[in-house]
Formats: sequence, C-alpha cells, structure tokens
Amino acid sequence: MKKLFALIVAICATTLAWADASGSCGENVTYSFVSSTGTLTISGTGDMNDYDYDSSQAPWYYLSIKKVVINNGVTSIGDWAFSDCTGLTSVTIPNSVTSIGEYAFAGCTGLTSVTIPNSVTSIGMGAFSYCTGLTSITIPNSVTSIEEYTFSDCSGLTSVTIPNSVTSIGMGAFDVCTGLTSINVAEDNLNYASIDGVLYSKDKKTLIECPEGKTGSITIPNSVTSIGEGAFAGCSGLTSVTIPNSVTSIGDWAFNSCTGLTSVTIPNSVTSIGMGAFSDCTGLTSMTVEATNPPSSGYDIVSNYNIPLYVPAGSVDAYKAADEWKKFTNIQAIPATGVNEAAAEKSALKKIIDRNGIIYIEKDGTRYFLNGGKVE
Repeated sequence: MKKLFALIVAICATTLAWADASGSCGENVTYSFVSSTGTLTISGTGDMNDYDYDSSQAPWYYLSIKKVVINNGVTSIGDWAFSDCTGLTSVTIPNSVTSIGEYAFAGCTGLTSVTIPNSVTSIGMGAFSYCTGLTSITIPNSVTSIEEYTFSDCSGLTSVTIPNSVTSIGMGAFDVCTGLTSINVAEDNLNYASIDGVLYSKDKKTLIECPEGKTGSITIPNSVTSIGEGAFAGCSGLTSVTIPNSVTSIGDWAFNSCTGLTSVTIPNSVTSIGMGAFSDCTGLTSMTVEATNPPSSGYDIVSNYNIPLYVPAGSVDAYKAADEWKKFTNIQAIPATGVNEAAAEKSALKKIIDRNGIIYIEKDGTRYFLNGGKVE
C-alpha cells in the first residue's frame, strides 16, 4: 500500500510539473503558470503569502519553473516562496517589492544573478542560501538589513558590496561562501568598514568576517580589539594570520576549520578565547600563548590537544593547572631559538620591550619574537 501511495504521489507530481496552473497566493495576489515556457507570473497588489518548507509548501512547488515574473503591485515575496526551484534561471522583481522573505530563493541552484530593486529594504534569513550557481548579486542602497545566513553556501559568489544604507548584517550571512574573496563596504557606511576585502565594524575594533575564499597570509590591523564569532571559520586557504597586541578577545569558532594554519601565536593582550576557536584546524602543529596568566577559554579550543603548547617560562605550571589549558599534553616554555634575548646584549642586536611588556629582538631593522618568529 505504501509503495502504491508513493507511486501515485510521484505520478501526480510529474503531471503537475507539465500542466498549466493558477490560483491565489495572497489576499489580493494570484499566480499563473504556463508550462510551455516554464514561466510563473505573480500578479495583484499587496503581500504574497508566507509558506513553510515542511507543512505548507507553495502551490507551485512541484511545477517545473524556469522563470519567475513578479508584476508591479506585489509588495513582498513570501517566506519559502520559491525554495528548491532548481530549474529557476531568471527572476524579475519589481520596484513595488519592499521585502524578500526568509528562505524565499533557498536552494535555487540554477540562478546565476539576481537584481534586487531599490525598493527592497530587508532581505530575510537564508533568502538566497544554497544558491550555488549565484555568481553576482546587487544589493541596492535601500537595503538596511541583511539577516542571518542570507547568502550562506553560495559557493559561486566571488565578491559582495555592502552599500551605505546597511545598518545590520546577521551572523553567518556569508557562511560557506567558499569562492568569496572580498566583502567590500561603501566608504560612507556608518556601521561597517572593509580592509582588503575583510569586514570590520566601522571603528575597526571588531573583525567581523574574513571571506572564506581568502588565501595566503593576513595581518590584522592594530585597531582591532576583538575577533568576532566565526570570523575566520572555513578559511582553509589561509596559511598565516598575525594577531596584534591590541586584541583582547577571540570569539567562539573564530578560526574553526582553518586547515592551512600550521602554527598560531596568541599575544599576551588576549584575555579570553571562545569555545572551538581553533577546532578542526587539522594542520595545526603548535600553539604559542604569550600571556603570563592563562586566558579564560571555552571548551575544545583545539581538536588536537597533543600538539605542543608554548607559554612563558614562568607560567608552565599555571597552564598545566588551568581549566581547558590543562588538556594539552605537551606544555613547554617558549623556546629561545635563532635570535634570542641573550644574544640581544651583543651590539648587532637590540632588545625592545613594548608598552604591553612583550620583548622583541630587533636585528637589521627586523623584529623577532623570542621564539624566533618574525614580527610581520
């Protein structure tokens, strides 16, 4: 009986896919579908209905839609309205639309570009998530908010420009956009800024997000005091990140899955490190923490606690006794290799102590940490 029912559903779905259809999709909004062209037209005035992926799917869910035309007069695109329309390649959105609902175009893998009109002020959570074919998106100056996960898993996106009108960007708005190499912000935006394609708060004190397509090395500017939650998560192409002495906190999952990192040095200015901050960094072979007092930390800051943890010589016992840090099985004093403090007494070298109490060695105009690493 179950097999027969499944067969009937499949036959009905196939029949619907190739049939013309029409009906209501809002109090004063209707839809019509022409199967010969694969065009779905939304007409009327006011808001479209909101739909739900599980229990209340859009009436055209099983239709083979290639093109969506929304006529002038329609003021919103409903939640989940066109989700998983994988054959959809073209969308026309009129200037009457002011909002795009949650997950409205989620999973529309056939979309390669979308032009959002200047009338739209908000883009809902996950609205374009999993649109893997999307290579360009134009966000107009009218948009004030980009919600959580709006463009997550859009692996085809290579760059995004945030206009001056945007006042809020939700967490994970560009998560798993593996091809994204730059997030650019209009200079006159009052809330956000960008440096070399990395997203910051306007005052540049918080590093919000590094696009996952970034490769090579990054030096965080001295203005930054906090690295946000998931800021570098998934940046597998990064091989080096220099954290300045201005940083005091590293957020949860900040460097999660940065498989290109082989070592990391955390300056003594850092007082807190979030949970999972360096988890799934499978290439990590060592960690150096320069703080005399062990920073507070969440759980599972790394995935492999067998890597060497280098700390100030007088703090080894403190780290061995501290929550989370005591999980490391190989805690050692920071080694003095290459250019070291003792050698600095020689005339060719210069010993420098900065305002945070960190000792550097300067040789031929280049500064080094005591562990031999060069200060970028």
